Amino acid sequence: MAAPARDLDRPLAPPRAPGRRATAPVLVPALLATVLGLWGLTRRSSMWRDESVTYQVAHRPLGELLALLGHIDAVHGLYYLLMHAVFALWDGGLVALRLPSVLATALAAAGVGALGFRLAGPRTGVLAGVLFALFPATQQYAQEGRSYALVTAGVVWATYLFLRGRWAGYGVLLAVVCWVHEFAALVLFAHAVTLRLLGMPWRRWGAAAAGVLVAVAPLALVSARQAGQQLGWLGRPSVAMWLAFLAVSALGLLLSRVPSLADRRVTAVALPLLIVPPGLLITGSLLKPWYVDRYVLYALAGLALLGGVALARLPAHLGKAAVCLLALALLPASLAVRTPESRKDDVVAVAETVRKLSRPGDGVLFLPSRRREWLMSYPTRYARLDDLALARSPSASHTLEGTELPPAVIRSHLLSTSRVIALTDPDGQPLDPFPQESVKRRTLREHFQECERVRVWGAQVVVYVRKPEPGSAARGDGCRR
Repeated sequence: MAAPARDLDRPLAPPRAPGRRATAPVLVPALLATVLGLWGLTRRSSMWRDESVTYQVAHRPLGELLALLGHIDAVHGLYYLLMHAVFALWDGGLVALRLPSVLATALAAAGVGALGFRLAGPRTGVLAGVLFALFPATQQYAQEGRSYALVTAGVVWATYLFLRGRWAGYGVLLAVVCWVHEFAALVLFAHAVTLRLLGMPWRRWGAAAAGVLVAVAPLALVSARQAGQQLGWLGRPSVAMWLAFLAVSALGLLLSRVPSLADRRVTAVALPLLIVPPGLLITGSLLKPWYVDRYVLYALAGLALLGGVALARLPAHLGKAAVCLLALALLPASLAVRTPESRKDDVVAVAETVRKLSRPGDGVLFLPSRRREWLMSYPTRYARLDDLALARSPSASHTLEGTELPPAVIRSHLLSTSRVIALTDPDGQPLDPFPQESVKRRTLREHFQECERVRVWGAQVVVYVRKPEPGSAARGDGCRR
């Protein structure tokens, strides 16, 4: 009875398969995920605001980057350092920005395949890995310059080490992954449930889990102090978020309960992975709003494992047909995530519109100030404009978007400017109540006239010129290009 305590692989692993069958569950999903990740990688040459943060932060000198992390975004610090190294080796624009996520997604799909193989055999492994690669959410974050694909890959392979009882590797890998994004630590609760369901020993896992928590504690303390700035934009989970979480959980429960499809070993690993991390995060967000589904993207590996078991129970030809039909059914969603409209905005389109509408020396105004991010990744276009509200630049203030002047000074700068390019949210978005934002809107409304408004995805670029002073001769060329 000592062997199971030392190595979870022994009670959970299926009989050994020939070498070719053992490699297929890893290689087939990895290859498919790579092909899907490279397909339409530049997303029609678009980039949204979160990716723009990655791009401009990773391009900062190392000293400035480290200084930034002391003020904000420490939770993404290790990822930014990785991308800093990537751009130092190859400044390949959107491809370099997203390629690490493509490779991480391939690694995650391979890990799901490896998990399926260890739990239920090579056919389940192949099908589970393929399903994971086909999920639209997997494809979306495979093509995004953020950390979520890397976190998913790390959590999946940590789960594999967990099953094999490789506690040193498990603890080290999961600690690193938690430093890439600390919400990866929620998988510890899923693994605890798995241990309970399988009746496995707790001592060695408990030591490894404690080591992970100790390792990530410094990051947790720093990011907790930054949480107001970092996550202040989040509200409590909406009804749609709850319905999506409940629907995916119900699907997983259904797959695990159908008698002909049920597999105790897969269920004990997959269901907690699918339900526990997002369940804890969304429930906790009733008190502290921290829930975003991409923070626990790795939970989809649980659904893929359950789906892989279901498909493996079908005859081989029916299983292949089912995968093909699923791929066709998901094709519209797969196409959609490769469009600029699949994200909140398009920084590239905003910057190009500013280039077309602006003249050197024009004033520029960001409403709200955090929309300064739309031009941060295009420093040459930003430099030709006069930022009327800026007090200290992002690099000088160790912030993402810089700091702004007092309201009276912003008003004075506006009134001394004849032409302003304003970058604003789409119509209907809530307006920030802060004094700086109020004075921007009021001064534009009272002293400027709108000449041109161009709507791009997720943003508007508006050209304003000063109204003639009362009693002065009106000049009719203010709006001319």
